[in-house]
Amino acid sequence: MNNNKIKSYAKVNLSLYVIGKSKSKLHRIESLISFINLHDEIVINKSNKKFHSIKFYGKFSKGILKNNTLSKLFKYLDNKKLLGDKKYSLIVKKNIPQKSGMGGGSMNAAAVIKYLLKKKIIILKKKDLEKISDFVGSDVKLGLDNRNSILMPNGKVLKEKKRQKLHLLVVKPRMGCSTKIIYKNVKSYSKSNIKKKNNFRLKNLIFLRNDLEKIAIKKYPSLEKLKKILNKLPNIKFTRMTGSGSAFIAYFVSKNAAINASKILNNKTSKYWNKISKTI
Repeated sequence: MNNNKIKSYAKVNLSLYVIGKSKSKLHRIESLISFINLHDEIVINKSNKKFHSIKFYGKFSKGILKNNTLSKLFKYLDNKKLLGDKKYSLIVKKNIPQKSGMGGGSMNAAAVIKYLLKKKIIILKKKDLEKISDFVGSDVKLGLDNRNSILMPNGKVLKEKKRQKLHLLVVKPRMGCSTKIIYKNVKSYSKSNIKKKNNFRLKNLIFLRNDLEKIAIKKYPSLEKLKKILNKLPNIKFTRMTGSGSAFIAYFVSKNAAINASKILNNKTSKYWNKISKTI
């Protein structure tokens, strides 16, 4: 049987503002999101076995629980009888670090949903697609379309056609941040910063922020040292934590600048995993 390969792209939060809480006491988030060419690799095939099989390997596969976003997705599909009697085998190479704020697990689920829809293995109405996404994980809906995204406080996702080409140096310390702990420590809220247009222009992005960054640094003080190191790299435009961390992203306008920054960082210290990437 032929292999079917899927690329599951990492997301980065160019900005993240905590606007308040909903009636269900979940935090209301406003965020500008782009996708980068760092990606996990998924091979999916039909299986003759009685159960779905999901296996992970690669640098960042250690410690993934049996109850993960992909297992939740296929459990939902089976419960709703959307796959009939079909079973699938998935092999996932994890290139996106866990607990980094880049949504690796959620983007895996989103990539598989897109594949199943494209191949017409499942057919869903918009409201049913939203139900699946919300069940599997709050970030899944972001990965259903890899264009620049604006997550609104009401949960809606808007798309902006104009792309800001940016080169990145993704840097992650050995430790990871607990999303639950970070959000638990949110004590104040921000006002909306979304413009009518041109939200993704570099001159606008520079002046934005991630509300969770200060909280993460207070909880994990070593992150402040990382940010200071990145801010001193030549030709950097801005540095910002993505999601609830622990990865920080250094943004550049040229590939050569990102490559040079990586060399400087690696010569300075070996404490941090880093990867050169770019927006897609």
